[in-house]
This record gives sequence, C-alpha cells and structure tokens, in this order.
Amino acid sequence: MSYKYFHADRLRERVPQFRGTDEELQEAIDDLNLLYLSAIREVDIKLQILSDDFDMKHSYMPIHHIQSRLKSVESIMEKATRYGIEDPINNLDVVRREILDIAGVRVVCNYEEDLHTMSGLLLAQEDIELIRVKDYCNNPKESGYRSLHVVVAVPVYLVNRKKMVPVEIQFRSIAMDAWASLEHELRYKNKGELSQDIVDTLKESAELLHTVDERLSKIRHKVLNDENKYSNY
Repeated sequence: MSYKYFHADRLRERVPQFRGTDEELQEAIDDLNLLYLSAIREVDIKLQILSDDFDMKHSYMPIHHIQSRLKSVESIMEKATRYGIEDPINNLDVVRREILDIAGVRVVCNYEEDLHTMSGLLLAQEDIELIRVKDYCNNPKESGYRSLHVVVAVPVYLVNRKKMVPVEIQFRSIAMDAWASLEHELRYKNKGELSQDIVDTLKESAELLHTVDERLSKIRHKVLNDENKYSNY
C-alpha cells in the first residue's frame, strides 16, 4: 500500500482560512494521516489473519483480494463542506466525527455468501466497535449497485494515547466488484452523466451478474458436498 501525504506549504493556498501557523497545519495533517493510515493497517491485518485461519481450518480462502485508500485532505474538506460543516479545516474534531469514510477498505470475496461470513467474523472481535451497516446486497441501489458497507471503529495505539478510528469497509463479491469498477469508470469518463439507455443496460447487467453469483455459489456447494470438504462451513 502506498499513500500520498499532503504538506502544509502545498495546502495553505487551498485553505488560507486555517487560523494556525504552517507548522500547526502540518501537525494536524500528519496526525490525521497517521491515525487513519494506522486504522487501515489494523483492519487489513485482521482480515488477512481471518482469511488465513479460515484457509487452514476449511481449505478455502474466502477473500480474493483487499484494496485500501485514504482520502486526501482536499477531498475530506470538500465532503465536509457538502455535509454542512462550517470552517472544516479549523474544526477537524467535527470532521472526524461526521465523515466516516476517510479511511476505506474494500474486501473482494469469491462469493456473495462470503461477505457476511467475513464481516461477521470481523465484527465478533471484541476490540471492534460497529458504527453502522448498509446492506446493498439484499437492497441494491437503484443503479443496480450491490455491496455490504460496514463502518467500524478500530483501536489505534500511539505512544501516549489510544484512539478509536472509523473505517468504512466495503465487502463485495468478485462479480459485484467488476460491475462497480466498470460502472464507476464509465461515469468518471463521462463526468457522471450517462444516458437513460446506458443506465438501464448497466442495471440489467448488474442483475445478470447477481444471477451468475448465485449460480456459481450453488455449483460450489454441489462440488464441495460431492467431495465432502469442510462440511461445517
């Protein structure tokens, strides 16, 4: 994982309203980056360990891959403004409380059923605090988007303090992730605007991929039952 760090001398032009010195601005940015990057690492390690242990016990690794991202300071300020937070650069405590997706982790699993298995195992850990769940698997968005969004708070231990830091985790199957990634690319290239015909086709494609997801899951269970593997899964 690699992350871009933002420096006060570059940011000062964009947030001239910051009332402190450049050194104080730099310290605030560094603190924000450290907290959320550390939280991402905590979640990533927990999920990797769970997947490895699952593989040892059941000869099956449910996680296909994990991706992470940390919002830039500019993106955080833009979103805070949209949320109606006044003077966000001088009210970072409010920003941290209200913006829950500064740190993001995407967990791509092999099958849709693995999403709830892995999220359940993570939430069962006693140092994880659940903030909210949005289930777009059983209740997809109008666009056809499917995913399981779980926001948790994880402990970050620093030299002289402990902070509970929110992380948004998106659990997707491979099929869900393929559709979401391509749909995002199409919208990005067309500045967010798509014709109704394309929107309808994308929604239909999402439904088809969901059907494929379900069929592959049934095939998987048939094969596993025939081979009598990890029947307690």
